[in-house]
Amino acid sequence: MRQLAYLMGDPQASLPVLHITGTNGKTSTARALSQLLISKGLNVGTYTSPHLERLNERIMVGLEPVPDEDLAEVLSDLAGLEPLMSERPTWFEVMTAAAFRYFADRPVDVAVVEVGMGGRWDATNVADAEVAIVTNIALDHTELLGSTRAEIAGEKAGIVKPGSTLVLGETDPALYDVFAAEHPAALWLAGRDFALTSNLMAVGGRLLGLRTPGGSYEGVYLPLHGRHQAHNFLAALVGAEAFFGGPLEAEIVEQAAAAVRSPGRLEVAGRSPLLVLDGAKNVAGAQASALAVAEEFGEATARVLVVGMLRGKDAREMLEALDAPKARLVVTCPPPSPRAQPAEVVAEAARSLGCQAVAKASVAEALELALSEARAEELVLVTGSLYVVGAARSALAGEEGARAAGRAL
Repeated sequence: MRQLAYLMGDPQASLPVLHITGTNGKTSTARALSQLLISKGLNVGTYTSPHLERLNERIMVGLEPVPDEDLAEVLSDLAGLEPLMSERPTWFEVMTAAAFRYFADRPVDVAVVEVGMGGRWDATNVADAEVAIVTNIALDHTELLGSTRAEIAGEKAGIVKPGSTLVLGETDPALYDVFAAEHPAALWLAGRDFALTSNLMAVGGRLLGLRTPGGSYEGVYLPLHGRHQAHNFLAALVGAEAFFGGPLEAEIVEQAAAAVRSPGRLEVAGRSPLLVLDGAKNVAGAQASALAVAEEFGEATARVLVVGMLRGKDAREMLEALDAPKARLVVTCPPPSPRAQPAEVVAEAARSLGCQAVAKASVAEALELALSEARAEELVLVTGSLYVVGAARSALAGEEGARAAGRAL
């Protein structure tokens, strides 16, 4: 990745970068941080992964995906560099390089960059970020990042550069020294330097009170579901304060919070039955999803679960974290990925927990069955891999498009 960046002229060094890692919440934090910077009048580049429906979603300017023609142009330019390299870059390295090149050519004022996996050896870490944000640390990708939280923290701490400001959302004191060892110029800790003073459920989202190193903000409405989204927004706000060197105007914070969107994260996609899409790719994410559903959608009389996951995930453990035994029906499906775990394997894990489970060949088929089986007062939750959520969104968009075409005819 360093060789590829060098051949491009190191575009990542031409603009300030705010770097985000953590086990969960990275994309939501990146979108919130970008919205805060946009509300301050900056032209902001945002790089996130994975995408839900279109590759273009990974590279955004002003939170708008890169147009097809621009993406094709920058990828074509990168293809011309491949013969000059000692080895062929990976798919993710190419996409990361494309993002940095595109941001530098626009140019944007600042880039918000989400780590793909880990941090220290991630392709995005060719950038030297002024601000590093770590959302949290939990067990995920243990085959690559380490089998303990301390080992995983060591990998994620690699995005912290000497002289940078670290916003640490992880609250386990046992992990603090791992991050301090990277010698940030400033280390802002959740609970000590910033905290939520209130995190209340509101219609369509949360009502927040936030204390930051720069001040306090009360009555901030965030149109996202789930207690955990308040922590993501707080980390983004503190990251913005670190970048600007002081607090933001209350009006800016309120304006930005009200504009934040995070597709596929406890996203309400339909009613009667209530249809919720929520990517939960690991046990910690599944637990957060189950807690949020219980708190915010507990009025539903029963649940129908649509779930698919990638290989390497313990299906039974994930289903337990999702409270699958409380579901009236579990419909399993393979994510549209070569790393998909077979739907029947997940279904068998559900049956071992006492669930009624049906395996379907695709996300679209699973969603169709779930919606046909669910009663008007019930909840259909589509969860597991974000690839499942993205496929569900595409299927729903296709149905809506077909209905619209029918009305036009």
